[in-house]
Amino acid sequence: MQHRTLKLGGIAAAVATAVLHMSGAAAQEAPPSDGLNMERVVVTGTSGASSKMKTSVSISTLEGDAIKNAAPLSAAEVLRSVPGVRSESSGGEGNANITVRGVPISAGGARYVQIQEDGLPVLQSGDFNFITPDSYVKIDGTLDHLEVVRGGSASTLATNAPGGIINFITKTGEEKGGHIAISRGLGYDETRYDFDYGAPISDKTRFFIGGNYRTGEGVRNTGMSTEGGGQIRGNITHDLDNGFIRLSFKHLDDKAPTALPVPVQVVNKQIQEIPGIDPRTVSFYSPYWVRDVVLSKNNTPVSTNVNDGLKVKSDSVGLEGSFDLGDGWNLNNKFRTSDNSGRFTGVFAANNGTVGNYTFATGPNKGKAYNGRAFSAVVFNTSIDDAGNTLNDTKLAKTFKLADGSKLTTTAGLYLSTQKLALTWNFNEYLMQATGDKPALLQTASATPGLVGPAFGGCCSRAVDMEYKLTSPYLNLGYETGALNLDASIRQDRQRANGTANIATMSGGALRYDPATEQFVDYKLNHNSYSVGGNYAFTKNLSAFARVSDGVAFNADRILFGTPLDGTAPININTVKQIEGGVKWRSGGISTFVTLFQAKTDESNYEATTQRSTSNKYDAKGVELEGAYSNGGFRITGGMTYTDAKIVGTAAADVANIGNTPRRQAKYIYQLAPSYSFGNATVGASLIGTGKSWGDDAHTIVLPAYEVVNAYVNYNLTEKATLSLSVNNLFNKIGYTEVEGDGHAARSISGRAAKVSLSYAF
Repeated sequence: MQHRTLKLGGIAAAVATAVLHMSGAAAQEAPPSDGLNMERVVVTGTSGASSKMKTSVSISTLEGDAIKNAAPLSAAEVLRSVPGVRSESSGGEGNANITVRGVPISAGGARYVQIQEDGLPVLQSGDFNFITPDSYVKIDGTLDHLEVVRGGSASTLATNAPGGIINFITKTGEEKGGHIAISRGLGYDETRYDFDYGAPISDKTRFFIGGNYRTGEGVRNTGMSTEGGGQIRGNITHDLDNGFIRLSFKHLDDKAPTALPVPVQVVNKQIQEIPGIDPRTVSFYSPYWVRDVVLSKNNTPVSTNVNDGLKVKSDSVGLEGSFDLGDGWNLNNKFRTSDNSGRFTGVFAANNGTVGNYTFATGPNKGKAYNGRAFSAVVFNTSIDDAGNTLNDTKLAKTFKLADGSKLTTTAGLYLSTQKLALTWNFNEYLMQATGDKPALLQTASATPGLVGPAFGGCCSRAVDMEYKLTSPYLNLGYETGALNLDASIRQDRQRANGTANIATMSGGALRYDPATEQFVDYKLNHNSYSVGGNYAFTKNLSAFARVSDGVAFNADRILFGTPLDGTAPININTVKQIEGGVKWRSGGISTFVTLFQAKTDESNYEATTQRSTSNKYDAKGVELEGAYSNGGFRITGGMTYTDAKIVGTAAADVANIGNTPRRQAKYIYQLAPSYSFGNATVGASLIGTGKSWGDDAHTIVLPAYEVVNAYVNYNLTEKATLSLSVNNLFNKIGYTEVEGDGHAARSISGRAAKVSLSYAF
């Protein structure tokens, strides 16, 4: 441990020395073109707007045009381009696992990272079962830019965000004009329409509106139209003499296939594909499914369409205001209320199948013999009855101008949120043909074609009706004198959880919810977080920063059905302690951002399907590099993150894992995105790669290293019309992101997907 710390310290000293030397040589140069846009004013993870060059946090920005060129298939896929972010974007348009810098992905979702839209969380917890924040974030022309903070002040300037903050920021109509576009999949069925437009209404009032609508099959084989819907978003801003007021809205109603682990086999720790099942394309949605009849929390049957996949609905209204009160005082308030709901329906492989003699139960071959492989297909059918929330963040700041020319800014804030969570789980098991081409169900003893019965011994028909309330006061002090910026902040998060949870039990040969088995939840938790950092500008083109912080992520529904939650027993929390430091440098067309980091995580989990409690401690050290270079029409950006992570503590049952690298944690991940503009054309690509990792904490299965290349060509037909061709996963690589502990199923990124688009600016 000490040796690794000294080694990292040596690297830091070497980097700092080299950068200082370069800065001296470049001191007389002309102002740089600044490929990383260091002068962009950022609002995420800071108590007030500040440039990237002056902040004492690691923050990256991606502009809307760059995101559009990459033609991402989901919000999670956008994040793979950000250094330090580990985004497993293999689940389709939601259900992604996201974390940063060696902080573990242990239970799915984004437990330690808060995903925001315009400075407020999409969902208060990032790791709710079957409902993750990225499911409610859609990428289209309404996105102005993305700001991503890793570590640092995220611990104190947001709740449940000790690892970082990912903030998708919407356009607000500063520039008059808009776009319309149509795109079409090549080799797969998807048609999509996009539009956005903003303009002034008067001298002090402007508006913006935009959205998308699409329909089709999607990039994976389903054999039918399994995509449909879209979103519309807008806002109206009125400028005041001392600030502004903004009213915003969002309506989202969308469905898309979700990708779950598919049958594979493991030989000598290596994952191997099963013939006929391509992990890049298979989804097991099929026109030959029967209706999945499940149980409502009111003990009534509900008939659902398995092929609906992930359905999300959201209606939200927001109000934001910022006011200069005079004499250095400023008041800012952000409010949003959202009605969120939907349904998660995915097909999970409970085993990797058995070759035998079966009979078709559905499809054109119904009643005929089938000689081949069949597997247990478990339908994860969860109704998202209510995931609505109401959020409010109020900040009052005062800037004192001191006699020596320095400034002291104090910011006091109060964050309030109410997050509802009502879920109804149902897992039915079916016998299914093991093929990726419109699989059929196979005959069982049940009267319902293909049905075996409740999956996993009936463990997982569950009804959850919870409410999580947070009251979080926080205080930030910022001091600026000459080239030095210092800040310190504290936050107290107070969580109150109450509600009920119940497991359906067999009664008279059928599952039913019995009031006698209902679990009542009522507990309170407090945690104090802190963050202290500083930034020093040696020149206008070189600065260095350092920070130490401590933050918390409260558990939510993942601890239900485990220990008592009525306040009679201690409730475990998840904490992250971080130390980081780095340098920012630019010269000519080059700009770089290098950060050394250490993150110590202490967490507890309860896995519902295995009904196992786990407790782990992790220690991760590493270095994060982000860079950019531009020269004329050529531009290249990139990044690399090296992480040395270890499990340093476990529960008694898992003590053999101490010293191992955590599951799915590669030593290195990297990104590289070159582009070149000439005449009316722009060509570009992005290469995203990861080293090999272990699929489990016990190190019995390897997730191989892989890299993915995406490419695009834009051609300006006229001054306003642009024709684009984009290809995701150009070389059709398999990239496994997770594997089941016994090796029977794994999940890969999607295969090659190309589309052509025509857009018109006006």
